[in-house]
Amino acid sequence: MSRKTINKKLLAVSVMATFLSACSLFKGSTGTTTNVPKTETTKPKTEEKKKEEEKKAEAKPAPFNVPAFAKEVKRSSYNIALFAPLYLDSVFASSMEIPGRTMPRYVLPGLDFYEGAQLALDTLRQQGLNLNVIVYDSKSRLNSVPNLIRNRNLDAVDLIIASVSNPELRELGDFAKSKEVNLISATYPQDGGISNNPFLLITNSTLKTHCEALQNYVQTGFATKNIVLLRRNNNIEARIASDIKAAYDKLQSNRKVRIKEVIWNEGTTDMELSQNLLTDRPNICIVTALDESGAKAILQKLSIQSATYPLHIFGMPTWDVMKFKEPELKGLQLYYSTPYFNDKMDAYSRYISDYFKRVYRARPSDMAFKGFESTYYFIKLLNDKGVYFNAAVNDPSKKVFTSYNYQPVYLNENDTQPDYFENKNIYIIQKSDSADVRLNN
Repeated sequence: MSRKTINKKLLAVSVMATFLSACSLFKGSTGTTTNVPKTETTKPKTEEKKKEEEKKAEAKPAPFNVPAFAKEVKRSSYNIALFAPLYLDSVFASSMEIPGRTMPRYVLPGLDFYEGAQLALDTLRQQGLNLNVIVYDSKSRLNSVPNLIRNRNLDAVDLIIASVSNPELRELGDFAKSKEVNLISATYPQDGGISNNPFLLITNSTLKTHCEALQNYVQTGFATKNIVLLRRNNNIEARIASDIKAAYDKLQSNRKVRIKEVIWNEGTTDMELSQNLLTDRPNICIVTALDESGAKAILQKLSIQSATYPLHIFGMPTWDVMKFKEPELKGLQLYYSTPYFNDKMDAYSRYISDYFKRVYRARPSDMAFKGFESTYYFIKLLNDKGVYFNAAVNDPSKKVFTSYNYQPVYLNENDTQPDYFENKNIYIIQKSDSADVRLNN
């Protein structure tokens, strides 16, 4: 999926990045700089007009009880900070040369995300959008997120798009909340321990959301069924099982059936498994293994049962990149959940693929597609709706590949403001040797 060898153009971009004082790649409409330009301002309004506008703003209901979301803040030019883990300090630690012209594998996801985002920015500028964008290396030691905040490098931003994990997500989240600026977490499937922060939008849905979607799908997608949850005896899989059972309790449906929970290990026998399966209806097996070795171990056990019992096996979102090529697994009906699905047949995908083929002589990775989509989607929203686009965050007219469904998450029942927003749109995908098939949405 990722490229092993970096071409000349990418090498030039990476080398240039190490010379920028913010360890960032900047490409703005007014030239290259390391500081976020000041936003253009209009002439001062009269006191009467100001008071009139303030009254109108107060009269508008605040979406989700967040006062900032009721404001209409539009600018002629927007300041955007883009964060990606480029690891430039490590790559160029000793010299400006890359040994063998081969990028370390750990650099590629962040670099791919940046490439996709940069193409989106170039495309948006061609459409006439006036943007001031700084791309920061989130793994920079000298210009770490705390240093950037302390030095007030981010004070003028109108939007933050970040492909980061912790601790950077938590640090950026605290900053976004204090400055009341939206932070898009584009790729990290966790909330990073963040709460009470309605300015955080999580795109890569959390595991709990996957559990809810998977449970609801198997309950409503089959007229008759026998549902068996297969987990190992460890804390992670026990938590996943708990989330699935909680989703079962919440589901209001007269068609739902009880979930049988089976704890398995390497010593679990065929007889023990078969006692939980039925011959006269589909057996829906939900497997909680996140790792490939664990997934294959239980699948090998289930493959023995497939000749006698009709099986539909649903796995975790990590199964999207797993290859189940073993002969004994052939013929199993396997499914997984994902917040992203791109069959690469649409105009945007062809545009991106053609660009990468022409410029980089390579295919774009999934991270490149994600970088393009998150950057293009949210900057279009920003340009159309202004800084506080939150009430219109699920605008279908801005769709690139994915149908987003951001919903407020309340961690406590009595909360009046969301703790954050999360993309709740989950695709159920059937794995196939040729191309995976989307079953819903």
